[in-house]
Amino acid sequence: MANEHVAIISREYDHLKKHVNAVIKLLDDGATIPFIARYRKEATGSMDEVAVRNIARRHQELTELDQRKDFILKTIKEQGKLTPQLQERIAETLDPIVLEDIYMPFKPRRRSRATVAREMGLEPLAEKLMSQRPGVKPMAVAKEFVNVLVADEQAALAGASDIIAEWVSDSEKARSIVRSKYNRSATISSRVVKGKEEEGKNYQNYFEFSEPLRTCTSHRYLAMRRGENEGILKVSLTIDDQEMSDRLVRMFVKPDASEEVAEIVEGAVRDGYKRLMKPSIENEIYATVKDKSDTDAISMFADNVRQLLMAPPLGRKRILAIDPGFRTGCKVVCLDEQGNLLHHDVIYPCAPHNDFYAAADLLCNLVDHFKIQVIAIGNGTAGRETERFVNSIQFPFPIDLFMVNEDGASIYSASEVAREEFPDQDVTVRGAVSIGRRLLDPLAELVKIDPKSLGVGQYQHDVNQTRLKDALDYTVESCVNAVGVNVNTASKELLSYVSGIGNQLAANIVEYRQQNGDFKTRDELMNVPRMGEKAFQQSAGFLRIPGGANILDNTGVHPERYDLVNQIATDAGTTVEKLVTDNRLLHSLELAKYVTKTTGLPTLTDIVLELEKPGRDPRGTTEHIEFDESVNDIADLYIGQELNGKITNMTAFGVFVDIGLKENGLVHISQICDRFITNPAEAVSVGQHVKVKVIDIDAPRRRIALTMKEVPQKF
Repeated sequence: MANEHVAIISREYDHLKKHVNAVIKLLDDGATIPFIARYRKEATGSMDEVAVRNIARRHQELTELDQRKDFILKTIKEQGKLTPQLQERIAETLDPIVLEDIYMPFKPRRRSRATVAREMGLEPLAEKLMSQRPGVKPMAVAKEFVNVLVADEQAALAGASDIIAEWVSDSEKARSIVRSKYNRSATISSRVVKGKEEEGKNYQNYFEFSEPLRTCTSHRYLAMRRGENEGILKVSLTIDDQEMSDRLVRMFVKPDASEEVAEIVEGAVRDGYKRLMKPSIENEIYATVKDKSDTDAISMFADNVRQLLMAPPLGRKRILAIDPGFRTGCKVVCLDEQGNLLHHDVIYPCAPHNDFYAAADLLCNLVDHFKIQVIAIGNGTAGRETERFVNSIQFPFPIDLFMVNEDGASIYSASEVAREEFPDQDVTVRGAVSIGRRLLDPLAELVKIDPKSLGVGQYQHDVNQTRLKDALDYTVESCVNAVGVNVNTASKELLSYVSGIGNQLAANIVEYRQQNGDFKTRDELMNVPRMGEKAFQQSAGFLRIPGGANILDNTGVHPERYDLVNQIATDAGTTVEKLVTDNRLLHSLELAKYVTKTTGLPTLTDIVLELEKPGRDPRGTTEHIEFDESVNDIADLYIGQELNGKITNMTAFGVFVDIGLKENGLVHISQICDRFITNPAEAVSVGQHVKVKVIDIDAPRRRIALTMKEVPQKF
């Protein structure tokens, strides 16, 4: 089967068979996607992670399809109905829907009207009627089947009609025709359930909604389905049933059939379509559209999470983080350069307390005592009020101030992870620490939180949860390995996403570090319990040891290439350390002479890039944004007003922008740029700073419509 899969995938994705085969073999041997994409480029033809994952996913789909075929073949064979032609058709099909159509006539089913008719011995009658031979008299033929189980001729004909109806419904050709009609011409509609108008006002756009199914976007379909699940909407799918039914009649009723037989067969065909096939095809279409909608929503969610995780880190600075609040005050924490908690307190500068002087005095003392370099303020409730207060303070020395997205901080603060990290602190302290740490290093902190709680999704609770988890886990793993992890400072949660490690080995690494101190070399990782050769191979290149005994341990160069790097340095008449500091020499190397069957120019080029900047971080630098200080409430907005903003979430219909208010504004996809785009990701990204203009304000519903068109995008 593996060879067949290689041929299929090679054809579908336009990859060489040898490269596809190498990927599948590596995956079967336990290699991870990040490892394959980063360290096995010669074997895969330099495929990136997306290509490797596509192959992995398709290989899994084909494996599951093969298993389904085996089951179907076994079932049909047990019925004694498996022919060579049927076996060949099943073996050749790659479409799961076609496979199920082929299987339909042989599929064991619940007791139906046709089943009862067969038990009454009426299948031969159905066959005679369906043959539609000239001269067949239905009543006369039916009379032959009247017995203790069949009351009279009418009962016999009714039972035979039920069997014919099931044949029609099971017909592969008929199902294909009806399915095509739905795909081309179906209309999806939604109506509000009577009496639910007020309760479902969030769905008012769908109270009287209708559009062709083929143009219905994923977010609209998921919105309608959510409304239906909540009992607000009734969703329906329609085609021209009369036209479809007429077409099936023309398909099954022979032109030379007698009028009496034609009438019976026609009735059975229409019954089979309306009672059996139509509901079946509709359910199938619903499932297909749901699957596509899930795919679109999950893909966008994963892209948003990737952008959020890959947000630039502030770097190693001392931070004072504030979790704002009104009545309960603002929780304040001081963190060192590694994010360790130094101190915590509470201030009450906001209403109803308005204790400005005591709060300012405490903050000045904390800034001075702990040599604070940056202040981070959560952007939730009382965030803007707290920001204005902090900006009014004259600190002993200049302090940078950042507003930090606090989505998920409360989830973290009540989690098992937070309790392990801060067993003696309450949830308010933990939440403030999370706000500060996500400014230091968003990736290291956000991996501790369920991605669904990060505030960047679209209908994440409505999509297939297994597929969503798989996509998000892969996204987090991809981000962590793209950046690399300092093995001496990383949390257990961060380490668990490193290629080849997982939860238990991550815990073992942290425990070993606590007992033995910092790792000095990558080789020392082999002393960690359960760190075998395979796990070391998969993980070592993604683990960093800054300031260690070997400078290569702080790069993405894999230990299996250390001898090669040493040889390159020796040939150049220098050391690896000096090679790293001399870019001119580094770029003058003749890499071609080091090419072998297992080490090609892609790997050699990667090595040079790593030596050029050891410990490089691909995430860029943090940018500060200043919101309009005159805008404190939605009432302060006016049409045409231009504002600074930061994109916080992307959906299929547009992007949400933080403009310094509790409510985010929406830039509809048509208002992002002058050119036509089908996906906001074509033009913008989560975390991007933008200029926007207010074009509509719905104060009662707390909705703000914005545009980026006609507004220069350079601050």
